[in-house]
Amino acid sequence: MTIVVENLGFNYGARAALSNLSFELQPGSFNALLGPNGAGKSTLFGLLTRLLAPQQGDIRLFGLPIRQHAGAVMRRLGVVFQQGTLDLDLSVAQNLAYHGALQGLPRQQVQTRMRAELERLELGDRLHERVRNLNGGHRRRVEIARALLHRPAVLLLDEATVGLDTQTRAALNDYVRRLCQEDGLTVLWATHLIEEIDAEDRVLLLHQGKLRADNSAAGLCRSTRTISLTQAFAQLTDPQQQQARP
Repeated sequence: MTIVVENLGFNYGARAALSNLSFELQPGSFNALLGPNGAGKSTLFGLLTRLLAPQQGDIRLFGLPIRQHAGAVMRRLGVVFQQGTLDLDLSVAQNLAYHGALQGLPRQQVQTRMRAELERLELGDRLHERVRNLNGGHRRRVEIARALLHRPAVLLLDEATVGLDTQTRAALNDYVRRLCQEDGLTVLWATHLIEEIDAEDRVLLLHQGKLRADNSAAGLCRSTRTISLTQAFAQLTDPQQQQARP
């Protein structure tokens, strides 16, 4: 397993953001973390990336407890957060070079890898352009290139397509799926946009800090006796729908 989460809990004061959350991610898999706004997705990402410290339960990445081996674990993670984190006044190359230096990569290796990643994302001609001049979709591609620069085994994307147009969202989604198939990357794709999820995708459905379901999208439809993931999602997250469920 690349990620094992066991009985994870986290509170903001008296409010429980996550409660007894448990799941495992297989190597090379695409996993959709689906939930409405406020479900706890960003809190989970904060815990997986050590921005937050677990208050209850355990997280193991690559067999290592994250509390005791944070440095080793983080070197094998790539992360794209919901809020952009690029320096807008630096060029694409400067942003990637800075990340490579933080990861301890040799300068020449950083140069080779950044060109390769940007070419794969069709941004090879934007290497020396200031990030401020890029549109939202291109900035997201740069952030993905940066997250992959140190060759992580796991890529975490927290609502990475928010604010992008439909075509750009679909292109990024397809690209990340190819990384799973071609590079064996394990992906956790957090979203509240159901159209980003395919029927065969594994779906971790998070609502009010609890894991409401863990199944393929098609399996969720079968278990809820619905004909679409949208209907299944409503039934599992809407109290009125839950009461009406047979």
